[in-house]
Amino acid sequence: MKFPGKPSSQTAALLPLCWLFLKILQPGHSHLYSNRYAGDKVIRLVPNTKEEAYTLKKICHQLKIQNWMHHLNNTHSGLVHMFSIGKSYEGRSLFVLKLGRRSRAYKRAVWIDCGIHAREWISPAFCQWFVKEALLTYRSDPTMRKMMNHLYFYIMPVLNVDGYHFSWTNDRFWRKTRSRRSKFPCRGVDANRNWKVKWCDEGASMHPCDDTYCGPFPESEPEVKAVANFLRKHKKHIRAYLSFHAYAQMLLYPYSYKYEAIPNFNCVESAAYKAVSVLYSVYGVLYKYGPASSTLYVSSGSSMDWAYKNGIPYTFAFELRDTGHFGFLLPETLIKPTCTETMLAVKNITLHLLKKCP
Repeated sequence: MKFPGKPSSQTAALLPLCWLFLKILQPGHSHLYSNRYAGDKVIRLVPNTKEEAYTLKKICHQLKIQNWMHHLNNTHSGLVHMFSIGKSYEGRSLFVLKLGRRSRAYKRAVWIDCGIHAREWISPAFCQWFVKEALLTYRSDPTMRKMMNHLYFYIMPVLNVDGYHFSWTNDRFWRKTRSRRSKFPCRGVDANRNWKVKWCDEGASMHPCDDTYCGPFPESEPEVKAVANFLRKHKKHIRAYLSFHAYAQMLLYPYSYKYEAIPNFNCVESAAYKAVSVLYSVYGVLYKYGPASSTLYVSSGSSMDWAYKNGIPYTFAFELRDTGHFGFLLPETLIKPTCTETMLAVKNITLHLLKKCP
């Protein structure tokens, strides 16, 4: 995978190289892990010694996404603007990349976030892939040029930065944030159950030790609060919200919390159908599509439902490859094909948006 910039910056290739640790490092111990809202049974890997944990940290720290973002901000200032929308629970900056040709004219925007669940590593990989492709093909691809000229893209490669870091250094299958509640030994909140839309109802848990813990109150997590505040502030021009997860091979749209058609169902359903069709045309990978509640399961307090309820008409959640064979441990060889096919789906949704479908 080649990224824009000087060869020395290609430590920013990031995730594909980091994933080699799965082939190199033998985990200290492992045990079966099962959760209805997390896919099939998987093996939880936990470093057994300080040396093993250090190895993970070293691999991860050599390939910091933040450094890559800074580099793009410095080398592609005409199309990229990097900024922070706040701090995580553990004090990490919550960085966003704004992509698009700068213009005085009013431009609609698309929000894309990845890594809301820490262990879904293919998700941040796609956000980086999207940025890489946008910058490399801006001049050669008429579709990409049209997208970048007429829209802004807000890209958040890792929403749950603390949990993501923890999944590299301590627990490969960590899902939640890393916030701490003094009365409970268990840490973290499910960042996709913490939004103020039918909060902590079906599909979410009130128990702090559960992976679907909704938190003590809506937007209790600083990461969720920061994104929600940004989207509220810019909701007049953000017309699409895309969130990337894994795994299930699905393209979902509202509602998650109830079995009811959204007002602009026909338009959104048409966009979803065309997106999964073009995705299938690349490698023959089949995605299901439909309302999240009936296509996947009922869940409350999700970012997708919140965005839709707050006036963003196009809201989607991708569940990327695969359907359980590799699960969260998607091998390095599948990163490129997964991102390639997903890129076409995202471009298709974006073009649908430009056609002014209500």
